[in-house]
Parts: sequence; structure tokens; C-alpha cells
Amino acid sequence: MSSQEHAGQLKRGIGQRQLSMIAIGGAIGTGLFLASGATIHDAGPGGAVLCYAIIGIIVYLMMTSLGEMATKLPLPGGFQTFATRFVDPAAGMMFGWNYWISWAITLAAEFAASAILMTFWFPDVPSWIWSLIFFVILLALNLFNVKGYAEAEFWFASVKVIAVVLFIIIGVLVICGVGGSHSTGFSNWVLEATDADGNPAKAPFIGGFSAFLSVFLVAGFSFQGTEGVGIAAAEAKDPEKSIPKAIKTVFWRIMIFYVLAISVIATLIPFNDPRLLGGSEEDVTMSPFVILFKMIDIPYAAGIVNFVILTSVLSAGNSSLYMASRMLYSMGRQKQAPKILGRTTSRGVPAIAVCATAAVGALAMFSTLVGLDAIYAFFYNASSVTGFIIWLGISITHLRFRQAWKAQGHSVSELKYKSKFFPFGPILAALVFLVIIIGNVWVMIPKAGAGTEDIIGFAGTFGIIPILLLIFVGYKIIHKTKMVPLKEADFTMPAEHAYDSAE
Repeated sequence: MSSQEHAGQLKRGIGQRQLSMIAIGGAIGTGLFLASGATIHDAGPGGAVLCYAIIGIIVYLMMTSLGEMATKLPLPGGFQTFATRFVDPAAGMMFGWNYWISWAITLAAEFAASAILMTFWFPDVPSWIWSLIFFVILLALNLFNVKGYAEAEFWFASVKVIAVVLFIIIGVLVICGVGGSHSTGFSNWVLEATDADGNPAKAPFIGGFSAFLSVFLVAGFSFQGTEGVGIAAAEAKDPEKSIPKAIKTVFWRIMIFYVLAISVIATLIPFNDPRLLGGSEEDVTMSPFVILFKMIDIPYAAGIVNFVILTSVLSAGNSSLYMASRMLYSMGRQKQAPKILGRTTSRGVPAIAVCATAAVGALAMFSTLVGLDAIYAFFYNASSVTGFIIWLGISITHLRFRQAWKAQGHSVSELKYKSKFFPFGPILAALVFLVIIIGNVWVMIPKAGAGTEDIIGFAGTFGIIPILLLIFVGYKIIHKTKMVPLKEADFTMPAEHAYDSAE
């Protein structure tokens, strides 16, 4: 193959084993290991479990929409390409840059988080050193070839899965009275105590609607990253088989790894336990996982859980760099970003796009100038709202995809993978994601003037929205784009992205 042929081609090097773990890895993060305890404290055991269950179902509906499109067209850019083809090139431009911004700043947040976590063992080492070390490791993994990223993600995800499964097993044994006198039965589900504001409350639901909405937002953020399967489709060896398999198991993974785990936490630890407030990287000893392991006297519990959380953070950073760089590559190929970003190495790696994304993540190394807490809050909030916009875009795009498919005389039976809940699924998902975005406004605005940290969080949450609107309107005016007519929507698969289903 000539160097010219290398200039823009990705290589299909992600196998079924790795793609399935990428799907799992996207659904397990610090939202489970740390923030889950705070959600129980705020909304009670019933409120926390119900929020995660509802969001889990909605995310599954969104993933079936993405799966249908990605199986038919496993193209670089995933939903950004779909929005360009089926909605409006300006929408594709906006969603693409939104996604890149989302995961580029998530990468920065994970570098900051990794530095915080390492202070657990090395409190006297400057945080920027750890950020630099992890920066170099993840950059090397993503520059080698796609197999390097996929294999690293497989093992990162494996550690998380093993930890959660062990946690659930141990938790169920404790609930049943095995392992000492810690069993509480289900008394914590009907506990009467005071809530976070000092008001009388009775489980399973406490805190009212505002607490429920707040936990709803946290639950939604916890699942962000599951859509990475759609980005990885362009480099999957046999997308017609591997994508449906990965999508079909998303629902059960969510139910097992989140709903079941949080149910165990809620059963064993009362909602008024002050330790549940420690849902942040600053104090890993407050993790519900640590609390449970200490209940049965597992030695070095905090250190073990800190290692698992560090693995989770590195997994998120690895995925962030991969997904953001592939989005940048796709936009470079479609002339929605500088053309040079659409070039690849002889190994099929979009190295320039990887380095450009990593450069944004490197900003976390300067976090000590303004304080780790402040910069982490900014990155965390910014990545949260952009993630919900992405999911909203996927749901809307699927509605147009199916309409275009029928308008061009095709039958739904021709699709290799079909969303079973169309049109109910994408419509409901879009409505819920709109509620979440609006809910963010409702929750954050009263806090905007409360203090420096709250102002930074507010800026991170909503500073991105005017930028996205400017990108959409600017591209639409400059290129005079219009909504793509249904009969002109492009369902072709370019030869350069063809694959051999017999591989």
C-alpha cells in the first residue's frame, strides 16, 4: 500500500472481545465507585436506585438507535457523520465539535483526577508529575495502533468489572448475615432519620423532587461514554456482528453494574451515614466500596479501592483520547476541521488528531496554578452537559435516519440490526435528555453567585452552549446548508471503509 493510500485510512483492528469491554468500560466509572454514595444520601435508597434504573433504560433506548445506524454505516465519526448525512451538515459540524470538546476536556479532567488519586499514596509528590506520567502512557497507547488502545481498554475494564462483581457478591453475603454481625436485612429501606438538610425523612425516598432531579443528573453523567461503541464501529473487524452483540448486552450490564450495586450499598449503609457524603476523589475512604470492605475487615480496603478507581480514571482517559481523536479525524476528512487532521500513519492511526486532542488534555498539568478542585469542577461540569447534548443529537438523528430509509423505498427488514422500540424509543430518549439539560439549568442557576467554586462550575456547565450555537449558525450561514431532504440522504458505504464480514 502506498503512502498516499495511508493518508486517510483507519484500520479495522478492534475484535468482538475488545468491543464488548469498550461498551462495559463506558458504563462503569467514578460515578459508581464514588458518587453513588452521595446519591443515596441525597435521595434515599429508593430514589437513587430508581434514578439509575430510569436513566439506564433511557440510555439503552439511545444505544439501540445508535446501534441501528452504526451497524448499517460503520463510518468514522459515528453519529457526527450520521447527523451530517441525515439532518443538516451544520448539525453534524456542531455535534462533532461538541463531542470533541466533551471528550477532550474529559481527558483533562481525568488527568486532574489521576493526580488527586495518587496523593493517597504519595502526598508529597507534586500533582503535575503524575499528570505528566499518565499523559505519556495514554498518548503512547493511542499512537501505537488501534489494537494498543483496544487491548489497554480491555484490561482497564476487566479490573473494574471484577471489582464490581466481587463487591456485589460480598455485599449480598453480608446482607444474608455471612461475615459477621453486620447484616441489617432491609431495615435501611424503611429507616426514619434526618436528611441532608436536617429535616425528618423516611426511606426509601427522601429529599423531594429537587433531590430526585439532582441525583437524576448524576446518574445521567455516570453513563456517559457508552456511545463510544458507535465511534469504535469504524475500526471494528466485523461491525455487522460485533456492534449488535455489544448493544444487546448494554441493558443488562447497566442493571447489574449499577442498579444491583447501588441496591447493595443502599441495603447495607443507611442514607444518613455521614460517610456517604464523600463522593469525590479528594477522599476515597468515603467510597461505599471502602465502607463495605471495612465492614468485613478486608485489610488495606481504601488502598485497594483507590487502585480500582485509578484504573477507572485511566480507562476513561484512554477512551476519551481515542474517541475525541477519531471525531477530530472524521471532521478533518469531511472538511469540517483542518484537512491535516484527517491523515493517518501507516498503522492507520490519526496521529495528528491524537496529538491535538492530547494537547488539550495537557492543560490539566497546569491545574496547580488555580487549584485542583477548581479546574476539576470546571472540566467535570463542561463534559457533563456536552454529553447530554450528544445523546439528544443521536436520538433526533435516528428519527431522520429511519424516515430517510423508508422515503428511499427501503424496508425495515433490510436492516441488519433494528431498534425494537422505534419510534417510541428515540422520542422518549430525546424528551428525557431535554429535561436533563433544562434540569441542569434549574439546579445550577441558584448557585451561580454563591461562591468562586460554584461560579466556575456554572461557567463549565453553560459556557459551552453559546459556543455550540455559534458553530451551528456560523457554519450554516457560511456554507448555506439546509436540512437534508429525506430522498437525498446518503446511505452509501465508501470503498475505503469497506470490511470483510468473514474476518
